Amino acid sequence: MNHSSNHDLLAVLTREGVLINASVRYPRFHKKLSPADLGLEPEQVSDRLMSLGHKRLLPKEALAQLALVESRTHAIVEKGTFPFLGGIGHFLPNGKLVDVQERLNSQNVCFREARDRFLEDYRDLRSQALDEWRDATRQISKTYVEAERLFCQIEGSFPPREQLERRFSFDVHLFQIAVPEDLGMELVSFAEQQEVRRARHEAADAAARQIREGVEDFVGECVTELRHQTAQLCDDMLASMRSGKTEGVHQKTLNRLVKFIDDFRSMNFAGDSEMEQQLDRVRSELLNRSAEDYRQNPSATRSLQDGLTQLRDQAQELATRDARELVERFGQVGRRKLQMAG
Repeated sequence: MNHSSNHDLLAVLTREGVLINASVRYPRFHKKLSPADLGLEPEQVSDRLMSLGHKRLLPKEALAQLALVESRTHAIVEKGTFPFLGGIGHFLPNGKLVDVQERLNSQNVCFREARDRFLEDYRDLRSQALDEWRDATRQISKTYVEAERLFCQIEGSFPPREQLERRFSFDVHLFQIAVPEDLGMELVSFAEQQEVRRARHEAADAAARQIREGVEDFVGECVTELRHQTAQLCDDMLASMRSGKTEGVHQKTLNRLVKFIDDFRSMNFAGDSEMEQQLDRVRSELLNRSAEDYRQNPSATRSLQDGLTQLRDQAQELATRDARELVERFGQVGRRKLQMAG
């Protein structure tokens, strides 16, 4: 694609989705290990060759609910988005926007509940942890003085309850994709002004060019990734059916395929009609029976296995194709929409 086409493709992409960033912050209650924590002398540890890691001020279970919210939040974003330009952001298609926002809102509620519960219990958690640390320091220290010194260090590492609340946050931000037109000027001397202006203009041009050139590859990678996911799902379903663990066909296996087809539609911003048609065919031909029906009908089960095998092979074959033609069609359709809207 030429520069003009890349520029148009970027404009189309900005109408098909947004960039999303979700962050979950809470105090980890970690403290760097020292040689004394492990019963070692300082000279026995080489900073150049060894990293001693961290010790937990609080037991793992004290932060378990917050950690669970964090992992679920990241999973929601990763499952509902595509990595954008090497991972500088996550591209969220419009079709998944409402679903992802609702699920993140639910995690935000869980985060606030876990935060409030932790803050309410903090003094008790701290007291219990210090009791455990009192015993631990006596076991790992050679003398009473060393044990007391280590215990005092750990005790002093716990922040006051009043300072904790501001260290918790659950933030979700949506960004429109855009390229820099120019970079602003700060106050500089007259002699430096022209040189600085030229350097910043060149930097803005380079950044814009890099983003535009990366858009074509990004759209193609999204198409290929969805095709790979289709093939992988079929492989997983076939393996599950053949392993005997589900006694043939399980309803959860069929429901997983139904959900994947629905998710594919909402993620398919690039308009991969060929893959979507294959999935629609599978829905109409193979998902009109219950798992119980399949288990009672060996012939139907074989048809399901054959259908999944065929879908897997088609998805794998499509994933190996050059996606440039589809990307160009995506750009052309999008440009027509832009012209009609304009």
